[in-house]
Amino acid sequence: MPLVNVMVNGRAYTIACDEGEEDHLKALAADVDTKVRELLSSVGQVGDQRLMLMSALLLADELHAATVKLDQARAELAAERGTREELSGRVERSEAVAADALENAVRRIEDIAAKLKAA
Repeated sequence: MPLVNVMVNGRAYTIACDEGEEDHLKALAADVDTKVRELLSSVGQVGDQRLMLMSALLLADELHAATVKLDQARAELAAERGTREELSGRVERSEAVAADALENAVRRIEDIAAKLKAA
């Protein structure tokens, strides 16, 4: 299991991760560091534990907002699929009605043609 050194708020941390996840872990740590630095500029130095907790809460809030948006998008997609299926059914019924009307017209034309031929 590889060990990765990351920096958050000017402090080095060594964290274990799965093979191949090193770059991803570094990117996540950079995101946390960015959030910590944003907090530092707004609330000042409030202690590492509190700073990390506040950063985690802000990131959790962003995740929650993204999850809500994803759920809304999924609901909209499901509604659109339902609408599409309803419209598809209408199209199929319209095509069937049009095909029946066309078949009736063909029969009438053939009848007329047969009568003209017999006359």
